[in-house]
Amino acid sequence: MATTAGHPGSAAQAAIVMLNSLGLDRRPQDTRVVVAMSGGVDSSVTAALLAAEGYDVVGVTLQLYDHGEATHRKGACCAGRDIHDARSVASALGIPHYVLDYESRFKEEVIDRFAESYVAGETPVPCISCNQSIKFRDLLDTAKDLGAQVMATGHYIASRALPGGGRGLFRAREDERDQSYFLFATTREQLDALRFPLGDLTKAQTREVARKFGLSVADKDDSQDICFVPQGRYTDIIEKLMPNASDAGDIVDIDGKVLGRHNGIIHFTVGQRKGLGVAAGYPLYVVKLDPARRRVIVGPRDALRTRRIALREVNWIGEGSIDDALDAGRREVFVKVRSTRSPQPAWLTRSATGIEVELIDGEDGVAPGQACVFYDAPDGQARVLGGGFIQSTLSMTQAARIDNAETASVSRAS
Repeated sequence: MATTAGHPGSAAQAAIVMLNSLGLDRRPQDTRVVVAMSGGVDSSVTAALLAAEGYDVVGVTLQLYDHGEATHRKGACCAGRDIHDARSVASALGIPHYVLDYESRFKEEVIDRFAESYVAGETPVPCISCNQSIKFRDLLDTAKDLGAQVMATGHYIASRALPGGGRGLFRAREDERDQSYFLFATTREQLDALRFPLGDLTKAQTREVARKFGLSVADKDDSQDICFVPQGRYTDIIEKLMPNASDAGDIVDIDGKVLGRHNGIIHFTVGQRKGLGVAAGYPLYVVKLDPARRRVIVGPRDALRTRRIALREVNWIGEGSIDDALDAGRREVFVKVRSTRSPQPAWLTRSATGIEVELIDGEDGVAPGQACVFYDAPDGQARVLGGGFIQSTLSMTQAARIDNAETASVSRAS
């Protein structure tokens, strides 16, 4: 790609700036790229593609944990076997490879916070914390220390230069593989130094590229979302870190009537229906967790329908600032409140306490601790505008009561 600077018609001032495939004004061989190599097929193909283009590629693998079953569990990542695979791929590609011990940092920033959030009645997403605190902060700093101009990862998301300068984040080509939900907390500064070569590829295409390069991991199983949980049981690690997390309490309905007992709120999540141990004349769902009083609150399905969401730690990476975006009072966006769900229409607003989202059609099973990610379109490779963590929610029924009370108050005042 080439761009021209200078005044039209002036050959002396017209300068042709040739940008490489990473959008940098330098030759590939003069561009050092650190690739975060997890040992899986995606990051391995990322390293292979960049090395084939002639970039000065350095592979870095983080040892995040290495405890018992998780090391050998099918689908686990960043443990013993994966480090071996990453090293083997780097050797086959002829690139240097380093392993960095981040176990204590990972435990402090991700595992401990996950446990604390879960005990607080939230539904945390540790992959977001890992990207936010480890991969895109600490590892990016390490990449700079190694003399790299940019860092590349195997995430399925796209980063593109914007007409007004800087870079934007966009959903992946393959909707089922899109990982934008987990990357909403990426800052503008980080985006300038990050590249995602797989954003316009499908998973099938990535595996085919791996086979063409003869990579040993071409058919390796994908990693799981929560990599550090042995056997996939969250409660095992929480009970190990916080022995008092399984204190018993009451199961109550939305009116406060005691229906039964439970053996710890960590065994329940908002939206859960099975395994409640109580019954009524209609299906019951967990609609809220009250850790302060050790209560699990259950109710009918319509009590699960969320209308309003209050957010914390909001990150805005759309045009201008979030103040600019809300200059008219509110802005139409499309939001995802779970990684597996499609973006839906919503209003982004500001209240007296902070940033809020009003879901136009409502959403079931929205829980504190989850992420709410903003997009500029409902489908395709929409631009990621940012997002935040869910602080609290209001159901459709609760929101309607508040709206009715406010309307009545205005009527009386007039």
